[in-house]
Parts: sequence; structure tokens; C-alpha cells
Amino acid sequence: MPVANPSRRVAVTGLGAVTPVGLTAPATWRAFCAGRSGIGPITRFDASGCTARIAGEVRDYDPTAPLARPVYPRGPDGDPVLAALSPKDVRKLGRFTHLGLGAGLEAYVDSGLDTNRDSIESERIGVNLGVGLGGLPEIVAMHETWRRGGFRKISPFFILQTAPNILAGQLAILLNCRGPNMSIASACATSGHTLGESARAIRRGDADIILAGGAEAVITPVAVGAFAQMKALSTRNDAPEKASRPYDSDRDGFVVGEGAVVFVLEELEHALRRGARIYAELAGYGATADAHHLSSLAPDAEGSRRSMQLALADAGVRPEDVDYVSAHATSTPGGDGEEATAIAAVFAGSRERLHVSAIKSMTGHLLGGAGALGALPAVLAIEKGVIPPTINLDNVDPACAVLGLDFTAHTAVEKRVDLALANSFGFGGTNASLVFRRAQQAGARA
Repeated sequence: MPVANPSRRVAVTGLGAVTPVGLTAPATWRAFCAGRSGIGPITRFDASGCTARIAGEVRDYDPTAPLARPVYPRGPDGDPVLAALSPKDVRKLGRFTHLGLGAGLEAYVDSGLDTNRDSIESERIGVNLGVGLGGLPEIVAMHETWRRGGFRKISPFFILQTAPNILAGQLAILLNCRGPNMSIASACATSGHTLGESARAIRRGDADIILAGGAEAVITPVAVGAFAQMKALSTRNDAPEKASRPYDSDRDGFVVGEGAVVFVLEELEHALRRGARIYAELAGYGATADAHHLSSLAPDAEGSRRSMQLALADAGVRPEDVDYVSAHATSTPGGDGEEATAIAAVFAGSRERLHVSAIKSMTGHLLGGAGALGALPAVLAIEKGVIPPTINLDNVDPACAVLGLDFTAHTAVEKRVDLALANSFGFGGTNASLVFRRAQQAGARA
């Protein structure tokens, strides 16, 4: 395991989100705290023949709408460039890139970096944005175009619409980020890994700033149909806002969601020198593999437990110091209980003061974007002193109830949070856990 450089710590200085419950990070957070669901009937295609006909769609999002103010780089005449996509860019890029760029540009503006760009080397700013399934809608659509019209009808933009790393590359072009640029794909742990690996890169000295996170947009007949055939999706089509119900006795599967979340991660002293707002410190990261099954957690979520323990050790904190766990919990009959068992084991000595919640109860499962989405409430719980709820938790599964954990049912809880942990786990048995710490606690001047 890489050893952290104690002189280089990692702060969160910017947040951006485009989700089923909000088109910005603040709007998403307000929805979380209010316990508002963003799940509804699928509108992106005719799902009438599918057993699962609901999803967490991002609605009313316009990627050509500029943000509130211009950003670096400057135009050829020295004029600021608006943070938005042109209609031509929209046509040549896939939907996951549209969503990811919106979140990335928001995070950049939120960080305040633009006011300091003349004094920051672009070579020290990196981008690491992951995606789980990539441009699946565009692949399906282009196959149909080829089938009907032949090779001459294939768009020259097709590869740009579908390649997973185009999101990171396009954001780097828009913001002139010339540091490390990459895209991780590890299923539903994708953006947990992008955040953790980016933090390690900053601690190693590879960059001073990295825009890290993930995106996903695969609400298509093929993806929804495939998950439905696996019997993985909820079929509560008559009450979509109640379909995602982690830990509840009546849960019957997850709900597919789409969206993007991006963080600005920055070396702590670098952030302090420029007077940045510091949401929290990303203090610990653990990554493991179950090596057990492609689509099911190991018994007692053994790999997930080790992931949390490694993250705590990396942060140099004790389990009893953690106030909140933002769980991966997807609302599947097996996975929720296994993760809860692992959480109860790791935090055996402090269950009575620990809060656990599952924001997928409101958004559905963002797949490649899920890790960063789950990290968002962990960071903002520290900054705001509020823990968002697990909605739809009407009757706690007896197997979960016996563990003695507080799953924060229905209503947000006001509570000082100094340490929070966020989990994300994926098909293939891949696990990521992140520990966030109050910056003041670490000695920073927030």
C-alpha cells in the first residue's frame, strides 16, 4: 500500500453535480436534506414492455446554458470564455460527457480557481473522471443507424461520443488542464476510485489540483433491460418515488439512475495560500477486491470491510471517531444487508453514535457516478452539520435491524460531523472507501 506523504494533504475545494434531484451541487444537497426523490417513469424510451419502467433521470438539463460567470482560459482577444458547450459540441459528444462537463465546470467555478489561474501552472492541474458503461446509448443508436443506412451513415463523431476518456479530455481542453489526465472504469466503484487515486496522486506530488469524479448516462432499453433480466431492478412501477428503499424489508431491487458529480481536490497548503474555501480534507482511501463473485458481495462483505479498515488506517483515525457513513446501499435484497454487516463489524464499538444513510433512496443508482455521489453527502455533512436521510425506510429488514445501526430513516438529522466515510462497491468485486475529515480538525485554516 502506498505510504502517504504527511507534508502533502488533500482538501476538497470545489463541488459540482448534475443529478436526478438537482442540476447543481447546492440543489442536489437541498433535495437530499429534504428527502426528495428524483425517481419517476422512464421518458427516454418506451419502456412499456420491460418489467422495470422507472429510473432516476436528469430532467431539464441544457448543456449549452452557460454558468453564472465566465472562466479561464481567455479568448484570443483576452475576453473570458463562457463555461458551456456549443451546440456543435453537444452533437459530437455523448450524454455522459454532457452531464460530466456540467458538473466539472460547476466544481471549477465553485473552487474559485479561476481568479488565481494566472499564478497556477496548468501543468499542475489534472483531470480524472470515470464512467462505468460509457456511451452505451450512442453505441446502440449508431448500430441502428448503420443497420438501416450502411457505413456511409456512421457519424465521424461516434468514437468521441462513446470513448470513456473523452469526458476527462474535453474538460481538460475547456479549462487548459495539462497535468495527469485519465479515466477509471471499475463499475459502480468507478468514481470512488477516481477520488481516491487522485488524492494519492496529489500526495505523491504528481499534481497540485485534480478535478475528480464520475458520470453515467445509460438509461436505455439495452441497459435497463439487461439489469431487469438479471432480476436486479425494482418493479415498483406504480410508485416510482418509493421504489428505491435501502434496508427496508420490502426492497426488491435497485433503480437505474444517471448523472455526474465532480470534486476539485487540491493540495492543502496550496489551497490555503490562495485563500480557498475548504469543504473538508480527503484523509483516507482504501481499495480492495472480493475475489469471490462477479455480481455479489463476498460473505459478510469481507472485501468491503477491509476497504473501510484500510481507509481508516490511511487517515490515521479510529472507527469510533467516525460520525457518519454514506453507504453504497443500492436497495438490493442481498447487498444492503452484507454491507450493513460489514459496517457493523468495523464500527462495533461505536454503533450507538454512528449514523448511516443511503442517498440512492432518492436518486437511484448512478453506476459509474455513484462513488462521487455518495461522497458528496459525506463532505457536505461535515460542512453543513446535517446528515441526509434514507427515505422509504418504513420497516427495517430484521437482518439489518439486529445490527444496531441507525439508518437515519425518513428525516435528516442535524449533527456535528468531524469524520465521515463513503463506500462504493462494484461488479467484479471491486471496493472503494473514502474518509473525509473536518479541515479545522486537521489544523487547516478553513
